[in-house]
Amino acid sequence: MSLTSEQDLIGMQQISRIVGSTLKRMQQYARPGMSTFELDQYGQQLLEQQGARSAPKLTYGFPGWTCISLNEEVCHGIPSAKRFLQEGDLINIDVSAELNGYWSDNGGSFVLGQDIHQHSALVEASKRILAKAIRHIRSGVQIAEIGRIIETEARRSGYRVIKNLAGHGIGRSLHEEPHDILCYYDRSNKTRFRKHSVVAIETFLSTKATYAQEKGDGWTLIAKDSFAVQHEQTIVVTDKHPIILTAANQLWN
Repeated sequence: MSLTSEQDLIGMQQISRIVGSTLKRMQQYARPGMSTFELDQYGQQLLEQQGARSAPKLTYGFPGWTCISLNEEVCHGIPSAKRFLQEGDLINIDVSAELNGYWSDNGGSFVLGQDIHQHSALVEASKRILAKAIRHIRSGVQIAEIGRIIETEARRSGYRVIKNLAGHGIGRSLHEEPHDILCYYDRSNKTRFRKHSVVAIETFLSTKATYAQEKGDGWTLIAKDSFAVQHEQTIVVTDKHPIILTAANQLWN
């Protein structure tokens, strides 16, 4: 969407604070032995307490309130009462929700407890690369250049990007134009970021895979023979530094 009023900005700030705080609290709540269903139920409780509705449920009929993906799973992991978290797991939680007609999206991967499988470097690389990509976004910048930054930095860090997943526009629905804010350079994409537009910027990194494949449950995408991470922030494009709505609405300096 493109912000056209102060009301639009306030609405996006409100829902972004909710998904941002829900993601953070779910990460803090997770512990070894807990099922992904229990973790998702906690997310449901947090969203409902604040009047927000799960975006994947509303949009796609997703069988969960949030997406919880483990280890080789890149995204869209289904919460399950039979899937239990373990020490050292690589966990991704993606929280997207709607409030009063405004939608926001926030995701983050982390290592549960002790990093016994040495996943922290992958997590930190993804966070660092997302921060760098966002710092380069402003009105007039080609969307493809952000993909170039993400891909270049991932390669320098020894990782690969997932090429069939992307960031997207957001605001009045979960997925809006631009639909393909890719993690690699697409020379055919001449589209530029526009001032006041709202977009969800995402990094999808893996240890080996370059494409996400269907797991077979109708939802989950995996990075075969790899470990994968995702980080995501919803931002407002400006002439200068973007406003990161899902990070306490602060400018990223």
